[in-house]
Amino acid sequence: MYFVVTRHDKPASLELRLSERPRHLDYLERVLDKIVYGGALLDAQGKQNGSILIIDVADREAAEAFAQADPYVDVGLFQESSIEPFRPVFRDGSWLR
Repeated sequence: MYFVVTRHDKPASLELRLSERPRHLDYLERVLDKIVYGGALLDAQGKQNGSILIIDVADREAAEAFAQADPYVDVGLFQESSIEPFRPVFRDGSWLR
């Protein structure tokens, strides 16, 4: 089942994001098989201030465990997080049927 994990960083936390990035990337390497698509949310200056991941896991409980295990959670980077079920409709300019 697909879920969208959306994260918005706390204001003025880019230094914290960058200092913890190696641990975050190590975590992502361990869960790459669950990530369908992902990337950075950017502010008006083009600096990262959040992220979106589309993940494929068994259920909401697994999605919540996936999101909670991110080392950025441990250091309090996020101001806001959401986990929503997701159903793909389009891919690469085509309808999915």
